[in-house]
Amino acid sequence: MMTNNIEVPAPGEIIRDELEARGWTQRDLAYVLGVPEQAVNLIAAGKRGISADMAKALADAFGVPAEFFMNLQRAYDLSRAEQPDPGVARKARLQSCYPVREMIKRGWLADSSADALETQMARFFGVPTIDDVPHLAYAAKKTHYDKFPPSQLAWLFRVKQIAGRLIVPKYSEKSLREALPVLRTLMTDPTDVRRVPRILNDCGIRFVLVERLPGAKIDGVCFWLDRNSPVVGMSLRFDRIDNFWFVLGHELEHVLRRHGVTDEMVDAEIEGEEANDKDLPEDEKIANAAATNFCIPKAKMDSWIARKNPFFSEVDLLGFARTQNVHPGIVAGQLRNRLKKYQLFAKHLVKIRQSIVMSAVVDGWGQVYPVN
Repeated sequence: MMTNNIEVPAPGEIIRDELEARGWTQRDLAYVLGVPEQAVNLIAAGKRGISADMAKALADAFGVPAEFFMNLQRAYDLSRAEQPDPGVARKARLQSCYPVREMIKRGWLADSSADALETQMARFFGVPTIDDVPHLAYAAKKTHYDKFPPSQLAWLFRVKQIAGRLIVPKYSEKSLREALPVLRTLMTDPTDVRRVPRILNDCGIRFVLVERLPGAKIDGVCFWLDRNSPVVGMSLRFDRIDNFWFVLGHELEHVLRRHGVTDEMVDAEIEGEEANDKDLPEDEKIANAAATNFCIPKAKMDSWIARKNPFFSEVDLLGFARTQNVHPGIVAGQLRNRLKKYQLFAKHLVKIRQSIVMSAVVDGWGQVYPVN
């Protein structure tokens, strides 16, 4: 199939017309160019294209710019080229906005035709058609989702997909408040994080771990499937004991205050070198303060820092961790964030992901949660 119905003459036809106008033969042109006669014959017959070297030689022979012959050859080649698969542009539209290839790799989408892929994307985002998917170039509707980067939004909707299929008891705020002290007793041993999913499940909270997509600086989310069904999603972007407990405390405070009932509370870069508390909405500041106290009461941390600053020894760290009944890595994490000295006590920031994925609802790190 041709790209259009416009007939573009072969470069050989133009050359033959020029030879006729000059009264030259193809053998004459070959002599002028200093090439074998067969080379000219093949071009004149349309069996060989005009190379860049030949375009320059023909330009000198006929007294025209070399670009004339190059453009002539390019136009002819394009006129003869077959139409690409119409799905190429449609797939490019999706990939230019969302990490479609990575979503396929992760098992969120099936590799398929453009039609099927667009249908899957619309279903993934819970909208009627592909034009309703946020961020796509000519999406018909604007929503609050437009404020989230596409990679974060895809992660959020994967959490939604999975959470919607979980069955948990009815949510109880009373049970969650009673569970907080129990959760805090798990902060001494990194392997005890494996008990967190069951405790939250018993409170009626859908707890989901989804590995972040490349480039998505997302830590967690709190939203509600309905007014009685809270969801907490975490990415474990930093596989560290301090970050896990801080992000968890942050999201649970959102749940207790019923944040996210209307619009999802998507939390990105809430701790560490990239965090910026000054520009945070009030709800996020409240959740950060609660998370800090959840890990170590702020007053006690303030007092310890005031007594030891600027010199913090290993003995000091371990001793204070014992008095607070937490792992030293949690103290180290709080200290690093408070002082903005992220090189301190790095060896205590132990990993926890391997322990918690054994008991949690997980999508990522080599696992695909089954969602039809």
